[in-house]
Amino acid sequence: MSPTELTSDARRTRLFGSMCAMVFLVNFGRVAFAPLLDPFMRAFDVGPAAVGLLATLVWLGSALSRIPTGYVLTRLPRDRVVRWTGAFLAVAALLTAVAPDIWLVAVGAFFVGTTSGVYFIAANPLLTELFPGRIGRVLGVHGTASQTAAVVAPLLLGVLVGVSGRWRLAFVALAGLALCVTVAFTLTARRADLPDAGAADRHLLRAVRAQWQIVAVGVLLLGLTGFVWNGLFNFYVVYLTTTRGLSTGTAGTLLTLAFAAGIPSFWVTGRLAERLPHVPLLLAIVAGFVVSLLMLTLASGLPALVAVSAVLGYVIHSSFPAIDVYLLDTLPDEHRASAYSAFSGGMMTMSALGSVALGTVVAAGVTFDAAFRAFAVGLVLVVVSVAALYRAGRVPT
Repeated sequence: MSPTELTSDARRTRLFGSMCAMVFLVNFGRVAFAPLLDPFMRAFDVGPAAVGLLATLVWLGSALSRIPTGYVLTRLPRDRVVRWTGAFLAVAALLTAVAPDIWLVAVGAFFVGTTSGVYFIAANPLLTELFPGRIGRVLGVHGTASQTAAVVAPLLLGVLVGVSGRWRLAFVALAGLALCVTVAFTLTARRADLPDAGAADRHLLRAVRAQWQIVAVGVLLLGLTGFVWNGLFNFYVVYLTTTRGLSTGTAGTLLTLAFAAGIPSFWVTGRLAERLPHVPLLLAIVAGFVVSLLMLTLASGLPALVAVSAVLGYVIHSSFPAIDVYLLDTLPDEHRASAYSAFSGGMMTMSALGSVALGTVVAAGVTFDAAFRAFAVGLVLVVVSVAALYRAGRVPT
């Protein structure tokens, strides 16, 4: 390898490092609002409904921004959109930090969520094109950085608020760090040899029509799996306290364990996705989630619940790098970002409905265990259907 190639590879590696730092901050901002709901209620003298809206707006912003970002990427380079995302995160975090009332905090929450949706749609195709021979490993490490933020955010925010009593410091720090990382990314991107693989991706609707089969498979598999997971993790503490008799603290610890188990799953599954056939791996992961969900409804005693929570968290988080590697490795250059944005937007929207669906059926008198078993049966039908289509050669690979 020539010195020039070595230099180019080193610059891409530095660019990847800055993107891992940025995805940590993006996801940190997205999950930061939930642990701060109680401080928000005290600071602004509002009730649970008002602060509950904040958590909803973060995820709504993340979902609604994805398909429009796919259109933006037909006009602008991926690296420029990533750069703007970092700058926008800094502005949104600063807006939240100085908000004088709960309604401006809500605006900041929506914009922080929006940055996450924009970032993932721009960054994942860019990483795929920067490292075409290491897609699984790169997306796995990138996802590990994102999941680490989801685990450490509640801990860091708890310490910060407990020591200083000032939740605004968290968003000031987020704004400053986002600005620093954006500057580092910009300087590195200007010197790096960036790929032009996405130059032909200029028609969003045309790309979705051409790749509708793989988009539909992705939305069907991960959208419905995410639908179940969204309802499960949002009601996990309630479920464990009401049906298993655990204390709120213990139930919260098991939920944290489920999220923490996702850190190694991104790393390991990213590498497996490079070595194993994409669709069978994805089907095996969803099937594993179904088994874990059923085991949860049968588990009794704290040791069993600890084991099931860890396995459940590991398996569900494995589905995210598996689906990303499948889509981004299979989609052609001229359709990659557009078709991926359609999948991601559809998947996120479907997943977001899981909590309200579970809450509705439980309010109607259905037990949590019965609801989870019904969801598991539905996922089995999805796995069997996609497996049959795969064997018939109807699923793109």
